[in-house]
Amino acid sequence: MKFGKEFKSQTVPEWHEAYMNYDYLKSLLKEIQRFKLRNKPSSTPANTLKKTITMYRAFSGLTRRYSNLRSPNKVGHNDHLHHVDLEDQVILVSSVDHNHEGSDHDGHHYQTKFLMSSDEGGEYEHVFFRRLDDEFNKVNKFYKAQVEEVMKEADLLNKQMDALIAFRIKVENPEGSHNFNWSVEMTRLASGVAASAAAVALSSPNSSTSRSTSRSPTVSREAMVHMDAIEEIEQINEGHSEDSGDDTVTNDTKGIKSTSVIKTKPNNIKATARPASLDVLNHVTINNTLETPRSTIKGILHVHQNKELTFGRENLKKVEEQLQRAFVEFYQKLRLLKSYSFLNLLAFSKIMKKYDKITSRSASKSYLNMVDNSYIGSFDGVTRLMERVEATFIKHFTNSNRSKGIRILRPKAKRERHRITFSLGVFCGCTAALIVALIAIIHARNIIRKEGSAQYMENMFPLYSFFGFIVLHMFMYGANLYAWKRYRINYPFIFGFKQGTELGYREVLLLSSALATLALASVLANLDMEMDDKTNDYKALTEILPLGLVILVLLITFCPFNIIYRSSRYFLLRCAFHCFLAPLYKVTLPDFLLADQLTSQVQAIRSLEFYICYYGWGDFKHRNNTCKDKDVYNIFYFILAATPYWSRFLQCLRRMYDEKDSMQGYNALKYLSTIVAVLMRTAYTRRETTGWWVLAWISSGIAAIISTYWDLVIDWGLLQRNSKNRWLRDKLLVSRKSIYFGAMVLNVLLRFAWLQTVLNFKVSFLHEEALIAIVASLEIIRRGVWNFFRLENEHLNNVGKYRAFKSVPLPFNYDEDEDKDE
Repeated sequence: MKFGKEFKSQTVPEWHEAYMNYDYLKSLLKEIQRFKLRNKPSSTPANTLKKTITMYRAFSGLTRRYSNLRSPNKVGHNDHLHHVDLEDQVILVSSVDHNHEGSDHDGHHYQTKFLMSSDEGGEYEHVFFRRLDDEFNKVNKFYKAQVEEVMKEADLLNKQMDALIAFRIKVENPEGSHNFNWSVEMTRLASGVAASAAAVALSSPNSSTSRSTSRSPTVSREAMVHMDAIEEIEQINEGHSEDSGDDTVTNDTKGIKSTSVIKTKPNNIKATARPASLDVLNHVTINNTLETPRSTIKGILHVHQNKELTFGRENLKKVEEQLQRAFVEFYQKLRLLKSYSFLNLLAFSKIMKKYDKITSRSASKSYLNMVDNSYIGSFDGVTRLMERVEATFIKHFTNSNRSKGIRILRPKAKRERHRITFSLGVFCGCTAALIVALIAIIHARNIIRKEGSAQYMENMFPLYSFFGFIVLHMFMYGANLYAWKRYRINYPFIFGFKQGTELGYREVLLLSSALATLALASVLANLDMEMDDKTNDYKALTEILPLGLVILVLLITFCPFNIIYRSSRYFLLRCAFHCFLAPLYKVTLPDFLLADQLTSQVQAIRSLEFYICYYGWGDFKHRNNTCKDKDVYNIFYFILAATPYWSRFLQCLRRMYDEKDSMQGYNALKYLSTIVAVLMRTAYTRRETTGWWVLAWISSGIAAIISTYWDLVIDWGLLQRNSKNRWLRDKLLVSRKSIYFGAMVLNVLLRFAWLQTVLNFKVSFLHEEALIAIVASLEIIRRGVWNFFRLENEHLNNVGKYRAFKSVPLPFNYDEDEDKDE
């Protein structure tokens, strides 16, 4: 694979714009190459050309010898000029002072002066170096800003660790904690903390020691150019890297007793040898977030919540779990920063060597020397901090078990297994074969025209249509996963999946095809629609098949054993539980996305109600249901239709309360209008009177218009009049704009599928239940299309804010006034 594609595939999607624009710089080099090819003299032999150039070149043998003997010219403190022969020098790289517009916080804004502008075609090369400088300054500034953020976060983790260790001492040794010998502990810890901070200080680009011990630019470039480095970046991104050798382990264990990860600031690194004291607990409180129904109710009622520290094993376990998650997330940030630095340095090396090859010049050595001496090229604090995080995590969270700690910090990426692909093919083949067999049997036996067909459609079809809705939704989700992966939408981060546990499109399609195979096999088992009144020539066992299949699906869903993607099943159940108890839980993106999916599965939810009625009242024994005659069934028929929309309505209110966002209030009104429309249409299907017909028309029309506008403008971010892509967004992941317009038209058409209910549209060759199932399937398809563009818009919002990490709440709150006093 070419480097350009490899570089693009290894970038962090949310930081895409912060990376060096390799393709753009490569296009500039192609312009230079095309110009040289157009103006290359074809008739002059190579030897003649060389001799001609030599005739007009000044004799430089003595000058060169003299220049090699004399001491190099002195340059300013910020100038990075590689001293070569003056006649071979192509560029002059320097940095301007901190007052220069656009420079970073330390004033390092690099500029390259092209010394061969007078050459033919020199203007092309001049433009190339200007754009190259822009890209490098952008990369260097972004990296420095990210490093400053992680250093501040490291300081917060230091304080959290101090409080955790003091908390542990209180829990594990409550009586002897006051007599704890802190002087002995301080002596044991001081060397490790000081050594850790000194290591980071040496890695700072402002440190003279760091510069004097830095590796040779030539050696480093050759190592970076080697394509094995790409594999290293893949390991960093996928969780397979095996850095930190035995020497690192030895060095880390010396300071492993330290209570802090590292106490440092980007520009002023200090070592603090003071260990955690029990006095820390006097200045911290437990961070109680509104994440449980009980705490939410207390917060709304303004009931005093006890934030005092309660020293117990249960609280200690909760604190350790929170801090462990914070450390894991922080470590992932460091890994991504390390990957970002390495990839960009490799890209600048590649582009400069490509420039040298095209122009037959020697400019890469001077430019890459500047890159090596810049902040991103010389600062090694991220690597040092990673080592300290590993040491601290292994000591305090895995009981000094290094293999376990590294396995948690660097989880392995999920590998695609051939058996999944094979099984998917088998079940897809079985599904296709069963569909063909089903169609052939129905046609050969002319079952549709038999007397018992209507009875089958009214009783058995609603049972099996439930599986059809679920399979269709899973198929659309699998298609979305494939599309998100193709267009590099970071759906695991958006959904909040734990690394290595997210399902790919193959796994989802495998589950859907397996369920489809079981459902179709069950349909064939009791396909005989004819009912003999005299002999009752059917068996109750075949009638129970749909119920048995539902029970099987539920057992697998709630199965506590680590089989059939347990982490994904529990993630789904947890989100469903949050939706059910809305607004008592803080609303996260997976929660309201799942609630949105449920709004498109109203007919499936009603099918579950039919299961309870059909089997609960014993109607399955006679294949004749009396559900519609029961008041309880009719009441819940209304309630269940509105439940998903009601859940979304409450979620919007909760988000409006938490985020103080008025748009969530408007979104709540949208779902409220949909609830009214659904209830009016349901009432009309029960009593087809003119009054209900008018109410259904008005409410459904208003709800459809509002929902369509919200889909296109708010959820998809489209219909922007002043966008550079007219009526679309400024940024699009799909290159063909016609796909967006087609999706908008399709969304509008499918949004108005409710017209079938209001117009009472009939099809002669379709039963009423079949028509209802088709309309419900169209809504599922609309939701599947909606999902792709909704997550695309969410991803682009994250990209615009460079948001590539989850915010993990910390267990302790520090008294800020006390910190200031110290």
